[in-house]
Amino acid sequence: MAKQKTEAGTTKSAVMEMRPALAHKIVAHAPFAGEHSTGIAGLILFRRTAPCPCYRTIYEPSLTVFVQGCKLINLGGTEYLCKASSFLVSSIGVPVQSQIIEASEQVPLLSMLLRLDMSTVQEILSHEDLPESNGSSRPQGLSLGETTVELLSACIRLIELLDTPDHLAFLSPLIQREIIYRILRTPQGERLRAIATRGNLSHKTARAIAWVRTNYKKPLHMDDLAGVAGMGVSTLHHQFRALTAMTPLQYQKQLRLQAARQRMLMGGIDATNAAYEVGYASVSQFSREYSRFFGQPPMRDIALLRNGKVR
Repeated sequence: MAKQKTEAGTTKSAVMEMRPALAHKIVAHAPFAGEHSTGIAGLILFRRTAPCPCYRTIYEPSLTVFVQGCKLINLGGTEYLCKASSFLVSSIGVPVQSQIIEASEQVPLLSMLLRLDMSTVQEILSHEDLPESNGSSRPQGLSLGETTVELLSACIRLIELLDTPDHLAFLSPLIQREIIYRILRTPQGERLRAIATRGNLSHKTARAIAWVRTNYKKPLHMDDLAGVAGMGVSTLHHQFRALTAMTPLQYQKQLRLQAARQRMLMGGIDATNAAYEVGYASVSQFSREYSRFFGQPPMRDIALLRNGKVR
């Protein structure tokens, strides 16, 4: 027991020593506050210098590693407190509420997001003899864990490639593959493994989720969606809610409302056209649901967004 405690303490110390190294790499390529795309497809660096109100966003299948600051993610009432030294795995595309609760100019929130290629996940699972899961993780599509030395090391090496672009094409896929391998060996990779495993209920449900994301403008019929998933309606409903913390209709509604908000904000269109473009047949229904979801009628919400008063 004493030996185990000593090993755990040594590992924790090593992680704490590596965090500043990753923070330094992120700062070098994210010199000011905001979201920074990189020369590596799917790798985004974040630097936030102040807390912010709760805002709504959609997480794609991805890994987010936090090295400074603190963010609170809410999925259907389940909260994930993302502190420095933690990582968050999203195994599906899921709408969440997000809030930065600790960040300043002196100690900004620093994080990196890497989108996960599910075909690579499947390929690794087919070739590697990974330990069996103990089935202890939550069934939802998000999972939070503590970073390891191996994961931090791979993340540092990936960002370092931005300084040597001649090596990107060859080395980036190898390091990303290692990162996925490291995730799959953790309890937080359990749901990712399930979704990538053909025939698994989570994999079938993920097919239904992907269909809704692609076809959110279309009317949603549960019998048809169950056919896409290859399972019964009641089973799909249960599995869908377990992964996303919402029903398929609620999921579709959130996708429609967030898409409409983006169209009005970025495209400059009015609420009526936005409603029709995302699949609503009734503008009044759209306005009611938008007000309940975002807390303001559509055009007032957009005006506040443009003035920087809400997110």
